[in-house]
Amino acid sequence: MPVTNLEELKVLIVEDQADTRAMMKEMMTDLGVTQIFEAKDGRQALEFIDTAFDFVDMVVCDWNMPSISGVELLRQIRTVDASIPFLMVTGRDDMDSVIEAKSSGVTAYIRKPFSAAQLEAKMRIASKRIT
Repeated sequence: MPVTNLEELKVLIVEDQADTRAMMKEMMTDLGVTQIFEAKDGRQALEFIDTAFDFVDMVVCDWNMPSISGVELLRQIRTVDASIPFLMVTGRDDMDSVIEAKSSGVTAYIRKPFSAAQLEAKMRIASKRIT
């Protein structure tokens, strides 16, 4: 069943910077999202995915992280679920990075720093792909 409101979303935030992770969580909470899971890096996200991936509607992930980058995590998630919305959050804005993210199956791309309104717009676009 499609998710029609952000309030219904179950979101996994993957971000190695605790303050940025907390900011994203606060922005999402302000948008009405109540089911937010957190991972401090790609490795922790993979552990979560192995145990509770069925409970996630969307992944919001930083690109630059230690051990497993956001794009590597995206590729691994795509082997498990090709359709889950994946929003890449990054400071990268070069065309090669955008092309790499798109070819890896990213749903949407948001550049840091971003506002709550920008995050909401990207989440709404990505949530339209939930089936």
